[in-house]
Order: sequence, then C-alpha cells, then structure tokens
Amino acid sequence: MIVLATLGGTVLSGALVGCGSPGSARSGEAVSAPSGGAALTTASPGPATRPPTEAADPSPAPESGPPVLAPGPAGLTPVFERRAQGSPSRLRTEKVVALTFDADMTADQGSRAAGGERFDNPGLIALLRRLKIPSTVFMTGRWAQEYPAQARSIGTDPLFEIANHSFSHYAFSSSCYGLPTVAKADMRSEVDRAFTAIRGTGARNVVPYFRFPGGCYDDASLKALAPTGVTAVQWDVVSGDAFATDADAVAEQVLDGVRPGSLVVMHCTRSAAPVTEEAVRRIVPELRERGYRFVKVSELMRG
Repeated sequence: MIVLATLGGTVLSGALVGCGSPGSARSGEAVSAPSGGAALTTASPGPATRPPTEAADPSPAPESGPPVLAPGPAGLTPVFERRAQGSPSRLRTEKVVALTFDADMTADQGSRAAGGERFDNPGLIALLRRLKIPSTVFMTGRWAQEYPAQARSIGTDPLFEIANHSFSHYAFSSSCYGLPTVAKADMRSEVDRAFTAIRGTGARNVVPYFRFPGGCYDDASLKALAPTGVTAVQWDVVSGDAFATDADAVAEQVLDGVRPGSLVVMHCTRSAAPVTEEAVRRIVPELRERGYRFVKVSELMRG
C-alpha cells in the first residue's frame, strides 16, 4: 500500500511494511512540529490534561522533567522524529542514537496470550540491561495489564522510560495495517487509559510521549490528542524487525540508516518480532565502535 509519509519535514512516497514505516504514515496534509528549532517545554511524567498553550521560547529546556515539544500548527499535537537538524552544530553532529521498542498487544489478543503466545520479550530487556543501553519502551495499556510485573520492572529501572502506545493498539487513522480504527471521540481516552494501566503496575518512569499504533495518524488524530499534552514520537530509522526472521537483515537495515540524532523503531514482542534480541546483539557493539552513544528519547529531544 503506497502512502505519503513525512521524514524530517519532507513529504515522501513509500510503502508500509510491518509496524514501522519509513516515516510518519499520514492521511491528508503533512503537518508536524518544525524539524529545526522546535520550542521545548517540560512536563511531569504521565498524562497531561492541560490545553495546548502558546509556543514557548525555543531556549534549552530546564532539567526538571522530560521535555515536550510546543504545540504544532493550529495547536495540533507536535510530532518528533529525530534530533532537530536546526540544533546547534555541536548537537547536530553529536553521535547519539535512541533505540525505541514498541511493546505491542492489541485489546483482542488476550485469548492468544492465554493460549501461550508471548507478546513480551524479557530476554531483550535483560540484554539491554547487560549492555547498559538506555531505552524508551512504547507500551500499550493492554500489554501492561498482561505483564504487570514486567511493566513495573521496566518502569522502575532508571535505564528505561515508558511512553504511551495507546491502550488497545488500534489505529488512529484509516487503512493502517488492517487494525480496527479508534473513533475520534475515543482517541483521548485511549491515551488516558493506557497511562492509567501503565502507572497502575507501579511503573514510575513514565514520560508524556505517545506513538501512534502502526505510526499512522492524520490531522484529525493530532487535533484529538492535543488536550492530553503529549508529544507524538515517530522515527527516522525503521529496523524492519516486525515479523522478520533474519536478524542480520534487521541489523544491517539499522546500521545503514543511523545518523547522528537518529531515532530507531524496534519491537518488544516475541510473537511479532522474534529476532529483535539477536539483532540488537550486533547493532549495539557496531554502533559503539563507530562512536555512538545510546540515549532515551527524552535526552534526544532535550538536545
């Protein structure tokens, strides 16, 4: 299926493959936060309920909380894809990269989990800990309910931060990998319910970031989520780990795509991404050999 996608503010043509596409899978006009010089503010972890405010002065954000982008055009939810190319030259060339992992589970997969299908990946989390890789996990509320002990463990470990991937992992725009579509009136509650489920496990390191299921969104969904105060987080490097069976191919795709300031989308589910752990074993040492430092999304955004 051919879609229009935005990558670093440029409209591209591409095909949707797996749960992560080469840019922001959008319907309608591409409207996102500016890729350079985006204004930053800070927010307390968890769901914000404030209305959109005027864009803040684009000065460095204080260190008191996770940064968020100021609202986009017309007050829409801002979208972050990678470290802004308009950052100071030192930050533009700094070799940092954020590995992010989607902990996917849709609302209707409970019976499959009960039958033994595994939507978690504790081996991957253990590997990230052994390698000391700061990471951001985008978790669905349904995943947190199914694996509360793991969610709590991830969300109380300072190596990680948990962001929101909706409660049900249903699409926020039409024609998104065949996912059921969330009604516009229910979009905000999808975000709020996920934060409630995640925090209900005892997770503390919860940041006000949201990733659209499948990466699919449009202006209507950006408008619907604006009152939550979240920053939508996409990516500029697709790992291709969704449904992949060749770990080396996944690793090569990441290694070929990473640039200073990149944000990589991967998955934390053995069911739909069985070779991610193996791919990470190769990705991490090779990027470190190239001089890269791994950071969470909050640090990448702060830069």
